[in-house]
Amino acid sequence: MKLAIKNMVCDRCIKVVRDELEALGLTVEEIELGAVQVSGKLSVEKSKEVKQRLQANGFDLLEDLRLVLVENIKKFIIDEVQHLKGKKPASMNFSNYLSEKCGYEYSYISHLFSSMTGQTIERYVISQKIEKVKEWLSYGELTLSEIAWRLDYSSAAHLGNQFKKETGQTPGEYKKNALLARKTLDRV
Repeated sequence: MKLAIKNMVCDRCIKVVRDELEALGLTVEEIELGAVQVSGKLSVEKSKEVKQRLQANGFDLLEDLRLVLVENIKKFIIDEVQHLKGKKPASMNFSNYLSEKCGYEYSYISHLFSSMTGQTIERYVISQKIEKVKEWLSYGELTLSEIAWRLDYSSAAHLGNQFKKETGQTPGEYKKNALLARKTLDRV
């Protein structure tokens, strides 16, 4: 049985979900961000236990297919931006990539995403990119030009302008700030 789970955004999330499900006596066959394949079917009682355990750890069991699609969209974006393990060809724009991955027209998934989350897909992508920039700036290993190139910005200036618009600080100001205020991915 495949379970769709909201707020799985990192490898630690995968570990926590696996541990919790196995503690409930379930056999996890496959697990990835946002989804878990367990052996057999869940009884109503076991489903309630799973839901409670997940909620206690900040996750939600998704049963509405629209919510599942929105979480898949978020997963594809996070994979592409945060984990750099997306499969988007460099020549393909993001809207076409998401349409292909989700199996729906972009206009449909864009409208659904906006209505369910209160923000556009474009705004969500920008937010994810800005959080990745913050991470890389805090490490101090990459120049702004290298960061811009890795995140498909047309230039370091474009990235710098977008960063300032989103955070109120230039990348340089942010880097100097002792309190590097990054967000967890589930709060972006």
